[in-house]
Amino acid sequence: MTRGVQLQVKRLRASAVLPCAQSALAAGLDLCADLDAPIVIEAGAIALVPCGFAMALPPGFEGQVRPRSGLATKHGISMPNTPGTIDADYRGEVKVPLINLGKVAFTVEPKMRIAQMVIAAVESAQVVEVEELTDTARGMGGFGSTGTH
Repeated sequence: MTRGVQLQVKRLRASAVLPCAQSALAAGLDLCADLDAPIVIEAGAIALVPCGFAMALPPGFEGQVRPRSGLATKHGISMPNTPGTIDADYRGEVKVPLINLGKVAFTVEPKMRIAQMVIAAVESAQVVEVEELTDTARGMGGFGSTGTH
């Protein structure tokens, strides 16, 4: 089965695991830690974990990096900037910032699946300065203004 757009990937280290989907209909490609040895993320700490590859996204696309639900719910491992964006013109190593929101230290093992990346189309915005904005029913109602039910 052919999937969407072509994602060009360059392995930076022989040990790197390339991004891959775990099922035929998976939205995301799993990203794995490319480590020589395990690293420990203490409770409340952040670690930048290398993935060992670089990539070239086609123009008009981004890589949205998101936490893995199992790590988040079982261990409190998330990302401090979720979702993270990888722009189409970035050619450096893909790295994932992980934060330990749990109460105990967490060990990231080499080749562990640590995040997922969704490739998504993006539109470029043309910024136009105006004197007035159109009115809406919500208006300037901000955080929590629409309620929870």
